[in-house]
Amino acid sequence: MSNTMKFRHYNSNEIETITQVFTQTFTNSEGENEGKTVGKLANDLLTTTAPTELLCFVAEDDSSESDADSTIVGAIIFTPLSFGDETKAYLLSPVAVSTQVQKRGIGQQLINFGLQALKEQGIELAVTYGDPDYYSKVGFGQITVEQIPAPFKLSFPHGWLAQSLTGGEITVTSEKSNCVKGLAHAEYW
Repeated sequence: MSNTMKFRHYNSNEIETITQVFTQTFTNSEGENEGKTVGKLANDLLTTTAPTELLCFVAEDDSSESDADSTIVGAIIFTPLSFGDETKAYLLSPVAVSTQVQKRGIGQQLINFGLQALKEQGIELAVTYGDPDYYSKVGFGQITVEQIPAPFKLSFPHGWLAQSLTGGEITVTSEKSNCVKGLAHAEYW
């Protein structure tokens, strides 16, 4: 099987499609309510975050002959996480890979692609909130809110994860952080 996955920045005309990927993937794995919730989160992030700050990357399966048939099968969204200090950080959330192509490493490749893009933009820190077993495969390690403050109280503190993109120590001197509007709801945390 040839690897015909292409990773790239999203285009703003793909918001509907990307929202659908998140909704469908999370509906399949977590049920309809979670699908709606994550779909809405993705859509909010894609429509309310300043385009200059939003980083969304997609995995596209272009194994078909014509360009028109290439399908977005995965998407990740990075938005700024800002602190009271100068640290340049981005939060990775949410992540989805279509159910039918899961377990092929597409999510990991897509995340690595995104992290590389962040590095190239001079971002020092990537943070995420999720399954430590999954995210450890792409370089994230567990952190405490003392090391890196979270914007809201975490319901699963063990899911608070980060990695330095500079190879240095992760240090944030601030005691609070702010996320973008789309994520600024306590229930996401």
